[in-house]
Amino acid sequence: MWLYLAVFVGLYYLLHWYRERQVLSHLRDKYVFITGCDSGFGKLLARQLDARGLRVLAACLTEKGAEQLRGQTSDRLETVALDVTKTESVAAAAQWVKERVGERGLWGLVNNAGISLPAAPNELLTKQDFVTVLDVNLLGVIDVTLSLLPLVRKARGRVVNVSSICGRPSLTPSGMGLGRGPRELSYFGVKVAMIEPGYFKTAVTSKERFLKSFLEIWDRSSPEVKQIYGEKFVASFKKSAEQLEQTCTRDLSLVTNCMEHALIACHPRTRYSAGWDAKLLYLPMSYMPTFLVDAIIYWGSPSPAKAL
Repeated sequence: MWLYLAVFVGLYYLLHWYRERQVLSHLRDKYVFITGCDSGFGKLLARQLDARGLRVLAACLTEKGAEQLRGQTSDRLETVALDVTKTESVAAAAQWVKERVGERGLWGLVNNAGISLPAAPNELLTKQDFVTVLDVNLLGVIDVTLSLLPLVRKARGRVVNVSSICGRPSLTPSGMGLGRGPRELSYFGVKVAMIEPGYFKTAVTSKERFLKSFLEIWDRSSPEVKQIYGEKFVASFKKSAEQLEQTCTRDLSLVTNCMEHALIACHPRTRYSAGWDAKLLYLPMSYMPTFLVDAIIYWGSPSPAKAL
């Protein structure tokens, strides 16, 4: 019996290995639009796909970011200015993409642009702090996707959304990603994949920006709130940021390889978890009982001075 089981498991993993390595043909004819290409995952993915021979349409927030990217890639890659929080900017970028892809349609849409700040205990945040994050990480993704979906549908292509593995056990108070996407797109041959990275060292998640944002929030907080949380909480928060910086993953290709697979594989996965912390910590936590996850987070988080 155990022999049959071993053979079955072996055949399953052999088939999985074979399917994972099947890649699409005619990659040079496929257009991929990527948001947030100024730095980090977006910039590396644009370079990676350009090296693969795909027609990369890279959206950058700044001209400086676009110029740097063009200097590191081939003449096939084209850039466009895009602020995902402004509908007129999204509409202009969508028209720009349409003019380039023509009747071929858009094979890949990668919603990579996102922010992780401001992030702090909810009582220190304002409604506008949440609006700032939602404008980029949720509403921006929706706006870009709806604007380009007809082109993706025409190509029977792929939509790749970048979220965060931290969203599964709800570790942070700031919204940092979007769900998998409408399953009804499968009726049109469009496949949607979700990338869930752990904590990686990027410009968006740098310790310096994280602490600067937190201290700005702390400075504007009321004296009552400061008294409740105390200076010890601030020191503990800084220490946590230091520890997170030391343990974060620095190899961004772990994430961009997942994105590339989702775009060019014949059989892409629905979800990709990248990074040791995603696989060994946050993903297992998402399957644990809620009371146990709460206890782990409570034990490892800075506590207010006047906590119960």
